Amino acid sequence: RLVGGSSGCSGGLELKLLGEWSPVNDYRWNLKIASDGVRLLNGSSRCSGRLQVKPNPSDQTWSSVCEADLDLQDAQVVCRELGCGAPSVLQGALYGDVQTPRWSPEFQCGGHESALLDCRSSGSARSSCSPGKAAGLTCSGDEVRLVGGASRCAGRLELKVLGEQRPVRKDGFSLKTAALVCEHLNCGSAVSLQPTYVSYQSIWRIHSQCVQSGSDLWNCVSPWSSSRTLKLTCSGQQGADRQTGRPGGR
Repeated sequence: RLVGGSSGCSGGLELKLLGEWSPVNDYRWNLKIASDGVRLLNGSSRCSGRLQVKPNPSDQTWSSVCEADLDLQDAQVVCRELGCGAPSVLQGALYGDVQTPRWSPEFQCGGHESALLDCRSSGSARSSCSPGKAAGLTCSGDEVRLVGGASRCAGRLELKVLGEQRPVRKDGFSLKTAALVCEHLNCGSAVSLQPTYVSYQSIWRIHSQCVQSGSDLWNCVSPWSSSRTLKLTCSGQQGADRQTGRPGGR
């Protein structure tokens, strides 16, 4: 259960074990555990991809959504639910296509709902969805950035997760994980990792073993507290920046 929040969908997480309710520690907690009901699949980050819904929490079956059954107000709810800002692109088959299973009813969101499955849906069921019409969605959330460096491809690594922008813990961060970050930013390969320090605060920790096991980067993030953060330098884009004279220019 979630307690102490503004609704039944927010608050402190508690689990009931042997008849007693106890709060859950945030250690090793990550987005893969927390997310439920809606996801974006096959995108460059958890804020882009083919939209899928899990209508029944007790059933682990995910269904794709037809492009015709999703409008801008529906997309606003999805991006908000995932903590990914506002929708920027809504188009079928941007992130691959599938034949089955499909979510049948059409969503009818007002745009103010906190979760897509809280929205009303039409009673009519769509028997099929045309090839190439599985809804693909990209939200505007700027989730990865390097700040304070000579270009956008160097600096302190920060992640925006569920609407919170925080630096990343240096300890345990591997070059393989750094390579994924540089690739995500279109900045080539990782050149160096260096410690940098901030006042002791809440930061993000990326579990490198989780990344190396093949999991998506965003499923390997958990909250942490430290003053030791990470400065990352990538190979790409720096030469172009010097030639154009524009910081982070392309």
